[in-house]
Amino acid sequence: MLVPLWVWLATLGGLLVLLAIDLVIVDRKPHEVTVGEAGRWVAFYVACAVAFGVGVWLFAGGTYAGEFFAGYITEYSLSVDNLFIFMVIMSAFAVPKIHQHKVLLVGIVLALVMRGIFIAVGAVAINEFSWIFYLFGVFLVYTAVKLSKEGLGDSEEYEENAMTKLARRVLPVTDRYHGGSSVVRLDGKRFVTPMFLVMVAIGTADLLFAVDSIPAIFGLTQEPFLVFTANAFALMGLRQLYFLLGGLLRKLVYLPIGLAVILAFIGVKLVLHAMHENTLSFINGGQPLPVPEVSIAVSLVVIVGVLAITTAASLWKTRRDGLKETERVRAAETAERAAAESQQG
Repeated sequence: MLVPLWVWLATLGGLLVLLAIDLVIVDRKPHEVTVGEAGRWVAFYVACAVAFGVGVWLFAGGTYAGEFFAGYITEYSLSVDNLFIFMVIMSAFAVPKIHQHKVLLVGIVLALVMRGIFIAVGAVAINEFSWIFYLFGVFLVYTAVKLSKEGLGDSEEYEENAMTKLARRVLPVTDRYHGGSSVVRLDGKRFVTPMFLVMVAIGTADLLFAVDSIPAIFGLTQEPFLVFTANAFALMGLRQLYFLLGGLLRKLVYLPIGLAVILAFIGVKLVLHAMHENTLSFINGGQPLPVPEVSIAVSLVVIVGVLAITTAASLWKTRRDGLKETERVRAAETAERAAAESQQG
């Protein structure tokens, strides 16, 4: 897929315009983002991603469009894990709700820049060393097994990462927030506020999740342009998803299993691709192996199907458990009333 420089520049410009619109409309007057507002923004960003995918289909063909949509859906799904740690970070830093959107916006822009660097390095690596797909594949299968056992990162405790600790150690930090300001001047000296630290924490925390998601999307497409844009649209819609889902995230009890299945599937797909392109001398004498490769159409069906099944199963279990809890409470209340009436009699 040959992407001219002007297309890259136009795409980056369009993404910046979207961020600017979001910043002007939402952050012009700091406020607590409502569920309805978040829902409209999520729908807007999903519509933008769909429109971009349709554009890819019109100008580059259905195969590349399928790769974009598969990558976008996968990245958006795996980003749910980010939301758990975002919630923990917001709680640990006691970020006022009216400023949480700004924190997420700046943090995600930082994450997008760092992911861009990560993607560029990954693209160079896979072009130079086809055997790296073996490593990606095995790593994803390992991650899938770990995820299925440990679940998503929903720990209530937060430990600052190295970058946040370094910022706190090197920079003078105020002991309280000063509105939405990241930097303030006090007694003639310049200080950063906890707002600055939490932005660093959000941005750098996402990079840890990119270690899983970037290899995963390279298993669906090796086109750097599609890898970057899929990540960009997933991240841009992520902060609004944070406000939309909120506590509902914990109701998706089977989501870790679904994501583990997707990661394992892509991991196997990567290993098959590596075998198909094999150049390692100790495997089949350095010659490619005649193994089947998984098409992007099959990948899309598997990804969407797994997400649909795990989401439906999670909501069903949550509803069933809720009904059982309601029945238990009613039974306990009935027993208490019966006991009280017995004592009165």
